[in-house]
Amino acid sequence: MAGAACEPVARPSLTSISSGELRSLWTCDCELALLPLAQLLRLQPGAFQLRGDQLVVAGPGEPAAARGGFNVFGDGLVRLDGQLYRLSSYIKRYVELTNYCDYKDYRETILSKPMLFFINVQTKKDTSKERTYTFLVNTRHPKIRRQIEQGMDMVISSVIGESYRLQFDFQEAVKNFFPPGNEVVNGENLSFAYEFKADALFDFFYWFGLSNSIVKVNGKVLNLSSTSPEKKETIKLFLEKMSEPLIRRSSFSDRKFSVTSRGSIDDVFNCNLSPRSSLTEPLLAELPFPSVLESEETPNQFI
Repeated sequence: MAGAACEPVARPSLTSISSGELRSLWTCDCELALLPLAQLLRLQPGAFQLRGDQLVVAGPGEPAAARGGFNVFGDGLVRLDGQLYRLSSYIKRYVELTNYCDYKDYRETILSKPMLFFINVQTKKDTSKERTYTFLVNTRHPKIRRQIEQGMDMVISSVIGESYRLQFDFQEAVKNFFPPGNEVVNGENLSFAYEFKADALFDFFYWFGLSNSIVKVNGKVLNLSSTSPEKKETIKLFLEKMSEPLIRRSSFSDRKFSVTSRGSIDDVFNCNLSPRSSLTEPLLAELPFPSVLESEETPNQFI
């Protein structure tokens, strides 16, 4: 017993989930997570499907989106098994906001569902062996939600009435997760940013790039890879629980600018994650700014 207690803690495996890592379906235990894209497609067929050269994501108005789902961030393309697929519906990793209504809608939207990013990982010994992972950000976890909200609040208080750019970056957390010998080849995909352009006459700090901020979000990364049928079923139920829709208690017009959207945070902090069918209207359908691209809107340079 004494010898076992002195053994070093093993790093999470890239091929199977460690015993005890996924203790229950209580999603408050999960801050960040990694899951092979191929496994996600098998576990969440209602939310993600491969159709020809497209990776179809349940968009606004679809039954799967009404039940919850994920906010998928990307640039239009995903590489899986050496083949490029076009995303059918996603939030652009960079958006421009020009008024406070856009800001409030954007803030509420990105925090309404778990975030999902696509990355590719290679081994340094054989770069031909590449695996595509999905990186999940549990926006319901108080630690993760707090970092995002505080980042948005702090930049507002420091640049009142001026333009600014804010970026959220998860690269450090992911790169520290993988053992030596593995490399994330598209680490830039692990970030998203928005730029608020105020109608200011003299915006010197913005012009000279002095109002750009980066928030490096940190958290424990949970490994959701598994080859065990029993654990796969547990992971499937876990993903469904994580992506349940949040309860919305009030409209955007009832909230003040730069004030935390209390309507859903109370439920998050209390771990009250039960869905209500009458309050599951997808937020993406309400966005007035061009942050969501459907399949026919995918830029030609991505094809």
